[in-house]
Amino acid sequence: MAKGILGKKLGMTQIFNEEGALVPVTVIEAGPCTVVQKKTVDNDGYSAVQLGFGTKRERLFNKPSKGHFDKAGVKPRRYLREFRVTEEDDLAQGSIGDEVKATIFSAGDRVDITGTSRGKGFAGPIKRHGFSRGPMSHGSHYHRGAGALGSIDPMRVFKGKKMAGRKGGNRTTIQGLEVIKVDDDRNLLLIKGSVPGAKGTLVIVNESVKA
Repeated sequence: MAKGILGKKLGMTQIFNEEGALVPVTVIEAGPCTVVQKKTVDNDGYSAVQLGFGTKRERLFNKPSKGHFDKAGVKPRRYLREFRVTEEDDLAQGSIGDEVKATIFSAGDRVDITGTSRGKGFAGPIKRHGFSRGPMSHGSHYHRGAGALGSIDPMRVFKGKKMAGRKGGNRTTIQGLEVIKVDDDRNLLLIKGSVPGAKGTLVIVNESVKA
């Protein structure tokens, strides 16, 4: 990806655009991120930049992790993620210890945002997969069940059958979201619409692959 940053979802609000229309937005605290490591094709087989984001007490890091940050000469960060880059990308031009801020994006950009969706616990097939329900009256004994589970010949349930189970809590990416506003002073990105994850969780913001 040409541009990318780590951030924290702060929640949702709404603003008015220049035409006076009300726009729902998600507020993301994007950075500042620190360049902790740069990987090259010669040394690692691929080209990438490792960014660190967030704070955590140093005594909570183990020795290998702390040594990784000491080698880079930066303060330990709570989160570490890699972004694939090419030699021409802006992320690849920086040095270890440089800061990446929300200003790498501007209003009108399209981004892909990855996060961990909110866990909703155990859910039935209607809520989890959108199944249709059965008759609710006239003596019907089938209402919100999963229906038939398999065919007669193999006498077993095939792998991948959509059934009741845990819903949410998965790595999710939403593509093509629009950046409505960038707050330089507070490193905030205002993204149109909703973003995966609960408040306070980590999100990864990349330049959209379909832009």
